[in-house]
Amino acid sequence: MSDLNFFVTCPKGLEYLLEDELRTFGMDPVRNAPAGVWANGTLESGYRACLWSRLANRVILHLADVDATSGDQMLGGVTDLEWQQHIPMNGSFRVNFVGQNEAIRNTQYGAQRVKDGIVDRLRSASGQRPSVDAKNPDVTVSARLNRGKLSVGIDLSGDSLHKRGYRTEKGAAPLKENLAAALLTRCGWPELAKAGGDFIDPMCGSGTLVIEAAMMALDLAPGRKRERFGFERWLGHQPDLWLSLRQEAEKRAYTGKQGIEGRVPAFLGFDQDRGVIQTAGNNLQRAGLEGIVTIKQQGVDQFSREEAWAETGLVLVNPPYGERLSERKELGGLYRSLGEAVKEALPGWRFGVFTGAPEYGKSIGLRSYKQYRLYNGKLPAQLLLFNVDDASAMTPREPDVPGEVTPRIANEERAAMLRNRLKKNMKTVGQWARKQGIGCYRLYDADMPEFALAIDVYEGRVHVQEYAAPKSVDERSARERLAEALAVIPDAIGVEREDMVCKQRQRQTGTSQYEKQAASGEFFNVHEHGCVLKVNLKDYLDTGLFLDHRPVRNWIQQNAAGKRFLNLFCYTGAATVHAAVGGATRSLSLDMSKTYVNWAQENLALNGADASHHRVEQADCLAWLAGKPTSDQRFDLIFMDPPTFSNSARMAGVLDIQKDHGRLIRQAMQRLTSEGLLIFSTNFRRFKLDESLEEEFAIEEVTRDTLDRDFQRNARIHRCWQVRTRI
Repeated sequence: MSDLNFFVTCPKGLEYLLEDELRTFGMDPVRNAPAGVWANGTLESGYRACLWSRLANRVILHLADVDATSGDQMLGGVTDLEWQQHIPMNGSFRVNFVGQNEAIRNTQYGAQRVKDGIVDRLRSASGQRPSVDAKNPDVTVSARLNRGKLSVGIDLSGDSLHKRGYRTEKGAAPLKENLAAALLTRCGWPELAKAGGDFIDPMCGSGTLVIEAAMMALDLAPGRKRERFGFERWLGHQPDLWLSLRQEAEKRAYTGKQGIEGRVPAFLGFDQDRGVIQTAGNNLQRAGLEGIVTIKQQGVDQFSREEAWAETGLVLVNPPYGERLSERKELGGLYRSLGEAVKEALPGWRFGVFTGAPEYGKSIGLRSYKQYRLYNGKLPAQLLLFNVDDASAMTPREPDVPGEVTPRIANEERAAMLRNRLKKNMKTVGQWARKQGIGCYRLYDADMPEFALAIDVYEGRVHVQEYAAPKSVDERSARERLAEALAVIPDAIGVEREDMVCKQRQRQTGTSQYEKQAASGEFFNVHEHGCVLKVNLKDYLDTGLFLDHRPVRNWIQQNAAGKRFLNLFCYTGAATVHAAVGGATRSLSLDMSKTYVNWAQENLALNGADASHHRVEQADCLAWLAGKPTSDQRFDLIFMDPPTFSNSARMAGVLDIQKDHGRLIRQAMQRLTSEGLLIFSTNFRRFKLDESLEEEFAIEEVTRDTLDRDFQRNARIHRCWQVRTRI
């Protein structure tokens, strides 16, 4: 196995660093991919990458590319591979599947097809086959789908390589080990260490940076303390080769701990939090660095130079990002204090700051000579590098509050266009809403391409959503236009600026639609067709009321008298409120979010609904629908508006509305009385109704009737059908 092909994965943004590192293991990088590098090499170089890579997540031995334009085609291609060379017949395996295409739309389905192909290949004449073990398999199969091709390989690493084995506890904001190593590399720490420099992290948290700095300077293999690698029960494993590499790593560790020319650099971490210092100490002990790395409880305001420290070295810190607005207001003072302490104690040193709030670099009082754009998980961040010297000194400056755009008109003519459009809409849409007794409505929905906003009125308050700008529009121009809009909106609509809330609207996945955006707790009541509903414009992506479904709710209210009502994926229960106010005899509302279940219960209470007849329960609607209907689960009217996609850990499976809607509708119809009605709605713009449903049920699309005047410009906001039992 002298000429093998590997795909080595890493955090996004580290590909070029990883490429250089792989060369030191004897690999020949071929090309970089997003979050990874393709490289050729020997099995020994693959083992070295597993043991020595400070940057990689996984080392995947590539086996083949399989055509995968359909599930059956992918299954056949996987079945054709010689799995008997890799997986023991009496062993176990798991499949890590990533990616999707038109035919394979979720990872569970993709993983199942790959597993089936492996089992079909390996199943013996007697029926014996390997088992599937999701937690501790003998072999992990990597399957990466990109368009019509599936890249299949053996994951030699097993668990992600960033897990060195020393960190089982975490601080308040843990930094992954391989990202920490990348920051140290970008700062030039290996060269500084060889030149006799020391390392200090004045806000060390759980100690990841200082431990990685010590391991790097002392030539300790990152994988040295790991209990197991993914190749150890793989049939292609060469134990003698692996043993020789482990022995070499131990010899290098022994030599490294003797220091550079007899001197071991100082490695120091400080933090003011006693609890996190205890965690750092435990991590230090597991890493085998007691007596080499020093961890102390000490705040930045107590930071001062010690005589034993070298004349040069690296200060690297990952300070708080200020994820909450209240915290961000404190960042300027924190960064200024940090800069003052480092400038006073460590002239001649190099200073690195890794931050998700890079604008506060101005508060440090040094001019950054280099900036690297990276990611801390999914959060964009920057590494700012400074030289601590007089030539780099500058007056500390307080930045604008990040995340907020100060209203300012840069182009008066462009701003006037928006002002005139809003005033026109207030005379047309606003007047229509007042005549209809509607207090919450959409006033503007990207009417002009220059201002990609949705502007909603909530009884005297304004909710502004900025659609994410296309890549063709640079960030500065987008912020400039948003600043103009925020300057124009209050006057054009006639509201106070403090009654306006602005958010950026982006595609949501997983559980992100449930996550808090802020923590103001500012709820207030609005009114709709005689119902009282609680909304919050600040704390969540959505406000608690989907304005586009107003006609659907009104129809439910007009037709609910004497009926039993079921609201699936109920959100804040607004449709249930309308059913109860309209005279529904009882109702059941289900949602998996406890926040929204409580919100729905409060909405019903606001309208005097009897809680014993109008129940709201926290439940996974997928699992609930899959169960056998009980005698009390018969309803005359059902409303179902599921999310387009969800892979929440709280759900029994993955929801893909295009793939799953047929099953959901059929299951819901099992709970509908013979003369009952199911209202099904989705906001998936490319949605196509399963044609076989129309053969089973009487289905009528009523989308046009469910769009009020304020949403007729954006007629694709949702689609809606009425489904009845076919007579």
